[in-house]
Amino acid sequence: MEVPWSPHVQTARPPDPADYSGLELDVELVRAWLVEFLRHEIRRRRGFERVVVGLSGGVDSSLTAALCVQALGPEAVFGFSLPYRTSSAASREHALELAERFRIETRTIDITGAVDGYLSSFEPQASGHRVGNVAARQRMIILFDQAFKLGALPAGTGNKSERLLGYYTWHADDSPPINPLGDLFKSQVWALARHVEIPAAIVEKPATADLIQGQTDEGDLGVSYREADLILHHLLSGRSVEKLIEAGFEAEKVALVTGRLERTHWKRHLPTVAMLSSTAIGEWYLRPVDY
Repeated sequence: MEVPWSPHVQTARPPDPADYSGLELDVELVRAWLVEFLRHEIRRRRGFERVVVGLSGGVDSSLTAALCVQALGPEAVFGFSLPYRTSSAASREHALELAERFRIETRTIDITGAVDGYLSSFEPQASGHRVGNVAARQRMIILFDQAFKLGALPAGTGNKSERLLGYYTWHADDSPPINPLGDLFKSQVWALARHVEIPAAIVEKPATADLIQGQTDEGDLGVSYREADLILHHLLSGRSVEKLIEAGFEAEKVALVTGRLERTHWKRHLPTVAMLSSTAIGEWYLRPVDY
């Protein structure tokens, strides 16, 4: 099968801040590829018939759920809305709209009591970002527990932009054992979501973790996903920071993206193990199934 997309396809072309063609997808080919990936990994390799997905009302979780439905059927996909007290009502409405469109059985579990049971009692002065991290990890606790209850596999929703920029809670958003979106930049997620007919209200709204009122991803990052994706595309294709700046990319944004990419390398790996032998798991010793 033809590889649907590679960052190395257009390395011969000089970088151009206005040229986003390197990020374009054959969306139908990618959709079919990811559906087969999910079907193969969940059913054939791991022996599961069901998946659970946390439905935030955002585009990433919506697309993941839709792809799981196409791979396994709606009866095999269980969606969970896991709001905190500061979560927006619109996000919950979008999650329910998505579930209705793709006929996904959905359950709402409010995490406010679980999160505040810790924070109010022991850390009442916790910052907004600390609260957000606790909430993200609490959501993953629930998803893994519900997956165990249902005999299902948790499906991840993190995209490549978030993962490369380190914009997620470690051992929370990126912890599920299977992730169909992990090699798609955010701008590519938007394109694929439109192709599979995710509701426009979900695709077009500003991306947000919905953990802090008024917070948006791009506000936190200081650069739009579209700009960051293009810079990341060129960096991963082997182009230097100097070449991008010479070509007209804004030096401040290139430095911002590069800095986050380098500082968050550790988040894209399992815990670093101190090697004492040639059989350190994940560090040296790898049976064929491990890779």
